[in-house]
Amino acid sequence: MQSTEKLRLGILGLGEGRSTMSAALQSEHIDLVQICDLNEELGRKRMKEFDFHNYTARYEDLLQNQEIEAIAIYTPDHLHATHIRLALEHGKHVVCTKPFIDNLADANELLALAKEKGKRVFVGQSSRFFEPVKKQRQDYEAGLIGELITIEGYYHADHRWFLDKPWSLQSSFKWLYGGLSHPVDFIRWYLPNIEEVMGYGMLSANGQKGGLQNADTMHFIFKAEDGRIARVSGAYTGPVQPVTRDSEMSCILRGTEGCSQADYMDLRYAITDKTGEERMLTWEHKLKHYFRFEGKSHHAGEYQNYLEYFGDAIRNNTPAFPDMKEGIGTIALLQAMDESLRTGKPVRPKDLLEKYGVNL
Repeated sequence: MQSTEKLRLGILGLGEGRSTMSAALQSEHIDLVQICDLNEELGRKRMKEFDFHNYTARYEDLLQNQEIEAIAIYTPDHLHATHIRLALEHGKHVVCTKPFIDNLADANELLALAKEKGKRVFVGQSSRFFEPVKKQRQDYEAGLIGELITIEGYYHADHRWFLDKPWSLQSSFKWLYGGLSHPVDFIRWYLPNIEEVMGYGMLSANGQKGGLQNADTMHFIFKAEDGRIARVSGAYTGPVQPVTRDSEMSCILRGTEGCSQADYMDLRYAITDKTGEERMLTWEHKLKHYFRFEGKSHHAGEYQNYLEYFGDAIRNNTPAFPDMKEGIGTIALLQAMDESLRTGKPVRPKDLLEKYGVNL
């Protein structure tokens, strides 16, 4: 049941946080209290765009604001752990965009701190909250494709525009975390216990030309503890085929009695169910909910969906996923993938968790 008491939210990071501003201001269940970004020019731009003027350039102001009960974090990946820790230390619930953190060395401190403070931490894994993906999960849980045999996820996009962000050219930025974390989350959603991963990656000619320092083209195979296998691929700095042929991101479930495919950014879903019936569903009437800015940019609709879901969980003290443990498990898998790229060998996520003494 949706609570009538609004979640009082502060937002850190107004690049990606643009979607969160839209989500909060359009939601009947969220009260946007204050926004923050170091870049004052960007702050002025957002104030003007949304006619919302409680802006600060100091994170400390957000942390000290007693009206704020939850902070939504949309800063570069390598800053997440620090910003989450500060929010928890100041008694705030946290919503952090994916990837949750970029180093397992930070995991135990954050787990202990959240427990000590009695605060909830959620991972804004937005793709789970997109209409076709929600429908695919619903049909899977209803048994429409039988038992899962294997899953395929991919994210192929022409993100050369992203190279205009100075931090994307730093050695700390990896498409493995910034892009592949979406389809990898699909894999873990359905096969949470991945035992081993093996992959290859390369930096494409376009990536080299653009100044990227890490792989922008990758393919991985996963093996779950029960023997089932999955695959993921990502390519980020080259043209893509027309969306009428294929979507930039997709999740394909192959079951014993059927098969389904959920597409992103197209509001498109296809299923062959256990009766043999084939259906294709689209949600054009929800286009304005999901995409509110130019060129289908940002993720406002998904963010509104997950903010309301998380807020409801806080109000009713009910479980909500992905939570911090799930987010850390995904980071362990992503770091295992990273290590496999570096060594050319299979890597076990459990070995990395044990290395850092993390028990999930």
